[in-house]
Amino acid sequence: MKIGIPKEVKDHEYRIGATPAMVKALKKGGHEILIQKGGGSKIGFEDEDYKKAGAEIVSSPKEVYAAEMIIKVKEPQPSEYPLLKENQILFCYLHLAPDPKQTEALLKKKVIGIAFETVIDHKRRLPLLTPMSEVAGRISIHAGAYSLHMASGGRGVLLGGVPGVSPGKVVIIGGGVVGTQAAKMAVGLGADVTILDNNLQRLRELDDLFKGQLQTLYSTPATVEEEVSKCDMVVGAVLIPGKVTPKLITKALVKKMKNGSVIVDVAIDQGGCAETSRPTTHSDPIFVEEEVVHYCVANMPGACARTATIALTNSVLPYALRIAEMGYKEALLSDPLLRPGMNVCLGKVTNEHVAHDLNYDFYEGEEVLKNL
Repeated sequence: MKIGIPKEVKDHEYRIGATPAMVKALKKGGHEILIQKGGGSKIGFEDEDYKKAGAEIVSSPKEVYAAEMIIKVKEPQPSEYPLLKENQILFCYLHLAPDPKQTEALLKKKVIGIAFETVIDHKRRLPLLTPMSEVAGRISIHAGAYSLHMASGGRGVLLGGVPGVSPGKVVIIGGGVVGTQAAKMAVGLGADVTILDNNLQRLRELDDLFKGQLQTLYSTPATVEEEVSKCDMVVGAVLIPGKVTPKLITKALVKKMKNGSVIVDVAIDQGGCAETSRPTTHSDPIFVEEEVVHYCVANMPGACARTATIALTNSVLPYALRIAEMGYKEALLSDPLLRPGMNVCLGKVTNEHVAHDLNYDFYEGEEVLKNL
C-alpha cells in the first residue's frame, strides 16, 4: 500500500505521523512511504533519516495526499480538505463530535476515517489515545503553574509553596490517564491535590497508588462546585470516548472561582468540560474570562512534540501495519477492537456518539463494511 505522511499544519504542531523507525518497519512490510519534505525536521527527524529508512521525500502536500492511506497526528484542517479523496483511509486523531465542519467535509469526501481516540483494547481502554493523554496530563500541570504567574494574569501562587506558606490547591476532575498523570506531576511539585471521579473503584485505585499524598472525592455537582470554587487550579480531565465532553464547570461556577485562578481544560479536543472554554493555540494559549485564566490548547502534547511523536508512533505502528497489509475492509471486519476507530465510512457516520451529537443517521460499521 502507498502510505502518505504529511507535514502537520496546525498552529505550532511539530509532531509527525511516523518516525524513521516506523517507516523502516512499514517499508519492511513491502509498503511505499511518502514523507512530506521537512515534516519531522523540527523535532530532529531529518529528511535524510527518512530516506535511509526507505521513504520517498516529496515536496508538496498534494503529492502526499495521492496515497491510499494518510497517517497523520491531528485532524485535517480546512486547507487540507480539498486534498482528500474518495475511498482514502485517514488514520489520525479526528475528534469529530465537537467539529461539525470537519465531519461534513469528511462525509462529502467519502473517506474512511479511523480515529486514534476511539480504537479500544481488550479491557476497553484507548491504546492510541493513552500515550497522548499521558503527555497532556503531565503538561497540564506545567502549563497551569505558568498560568498562575502574575505575568499570565494568574493570582501569583507557587504550586509547591515554600516553608511557612501553604502550597497551591489543585483540583483534577477525572481519574483516568490524564488525571492520573496530572496528579503525579502536581504531587511531585508539592501541591495540595484533590482528584474527583464518579467511579469508586478508580478512586480506590488512586488512593492506593498515591498512598495518602492526595485526596480522592466522589464527583457530584455539589462536590465539583465546592472544590472548584476554592482551588487555585482546576484540570479538566474528563473523557467520554467519541462524545462531546459534558460541561461540568458551569459559567456560574467559574464566576465563583478565585480571581486569577486557572482552568486547564485538557478535554478541549472534545469540546471542553468548562462552559467558558474555547480552543486556543500554542501561539496564543491563554485567555481570561470572569477573572479566571483559561489554558485550552487543543493540541497540548505538541508542546513536547518529539517525546509525543515517539510515544504515539510506538502505539500506532501495529495498527498501521495491519491496515496496510489487509486493506481497511478486511482489517476492520476481522478486528472488533480496531473497528470502533472507524468514525466515518464513504459518506456514512459509523460512530454512535458522533451521529447523536451532530444529528446524523448512525450506521453500524460492521454492516457498512459487509455491504461494500
